[in-house]
Parts: sequence; structure tokens; C-alpha cells
Amino acid sequence: MNPARLSRGFTLLETLVALAILAIALSAAFRAVGATTGSAEGLRDRLLADWVAQNRLAELRAAGSFPPLGRDQGEQEQAGQQFQWQEEVKGTPNPLFRRIEVTVFDADGKRALSTLSGFAVQPLQ
Repeated sequence: MNPARLSRGFTLLETLVALAILAIALSAAFRAVGATTGSAEGLRDRLLADWVAQNRLAELRAAGSFPPLGRDQGEQEQAGQQFQWQEEVKGTPNPLFRRIEVTVFDADGKRALSTLSGFAVQPLQ
């Protein structure tokens, strides 16, 4: 064969191998982008759930009353997204303090996104 003719381009096999490598690299890149997007969405949900829990504790502090022992639950919207919360008020060794634990769930109430604890103090008279 003519040496000039051998160096003019890629063979079909070389082209197919290059395309296969490119396809694998692109699929890995798309998978990484998808995972990052899903991770960012999960972080956003957890951040909003933290805000819901902080708001609930702030509401209890702002009310200025000593919360009764027991459980309570409700719903709250944050940034256009619905969340369900459950709060449990427990006693402490010091009767002037109560521990409040707020757990925030997604809109279906199936997945806990955030748990936050705080304390309420009985006002002195």
C-alpha cells in the first residue's frame, strides 16, 4: 500500500472506540449533574424544614406562656412548599424548664427532614 494513503485518517475501528469512550464519559457527566441537582434539592428541603422548626420554637417563645406537656402537630408553608410538623413537650429535672422537640416532615408526612430542640422557661412571678 501507499504510505501516504495510510496516514490520511482514522479507521472505522478507531472511530468506534473513540465514540464509545465519549459516550461513557458523557453518561458519567450527566449522572454527576443529576446527582448534584438532586442533592441541591434535598439541601433546599432540609433548609426550609429547619426554618419551619425554628419558626415553631420562636412562636412558642413569643407567646410567653409555659407550654403544657404533650404532643401537638400542624402544617406550615415555607417558600411555597408545605411541611408537617410535630412537637413534643417534655419535662426536665428542673420543673421550671420544659424541653420542646420539633420534628418537621415533608408534605406527605413520611420523611423527617429536620429535628430541632429548644427549652421553655416558666416565667417567675
